[in-house]
Amino acid sequence: MVNQGNSGGSNTGGPHEANGGENMGGRGRIVQRLKQNPKIVGALIVIAIIVLVGGIAYWQILETRLYIENSQIKAPIITLAPQSSGVIDKFYVSEGDHVRRNQVLAKVGDELIRAKKEGRVISLMNTPGQLAGPQSAVVQMIEPKQLRVVGRLEEDKGLSDVHVGQRVIFTADAFGSKEYEGVVDSIASTARQADIVFSISDKREEKEFEVKATFDVDAYPELKNGMSAKMWVYK
Repeated sequence: MVNQGNSGGSNTGGPHEANGGENMGGRGRIVQRLKQNPKIVGALIVIAIIVLVGGIAYWQILETRLYIENSQIKAPIITLAPQSSGVIDKFYVSEGDHVRRNQVLAKVGDELIRAKKEGRVISLMNTPGQLAGPQSAVVQMIEPKQLRVVGRLEEDKGLSDVHVGQRVIFTADAFGSKEYEGVVDSIASTARQADIVFSISDKREEKEFEVKATFDVDAYPELKNGMSAKMWVYK
């Protein structure tokens, strides 16, 4: 009877007490190691501070800047065509050439195609011998001074916070993280014409508006028409 009592007493709560002791012992060893290695404690504190400061900085950025990912550098395209149909005879310029106002660019039949403004040639209907008419884009050009960084912003993603005159920072995909500066020049008064997409979803179509920002073209000669970009508008 005595032996049974002693045996029962020794088994009461044995597994739980053992696990609890191991857990307490494990935590105790961790605490002991931290006490013995103050450099580890310091490193953990520094990491915690960095995470906290980074979180605050990111929140401040979100509060002060509006990000527009879908952006592009572009200028209005000037299309030149003959007044009457004729065969493309000759071109006097190449893509990329800077041309003067009234400079002869091409010959279609007996008609000379001239530049209406000073600018840069961006494309040619370079197929001599082909018939071209009044609707044919024989030569296309732009005015470099009209280059803008144009962002497409959904109406519910901060459009109401954008105003003419706000500072803009943007990057061009071709040049990595290099930053350029600009100023909001205009905000479209009408939503962009949406691409035709067939969908069975009943979700409302998201309307996009163009936000255009001007920049110093002479200071950034590497920026070209059609380059993809990203922009941030300072609220």
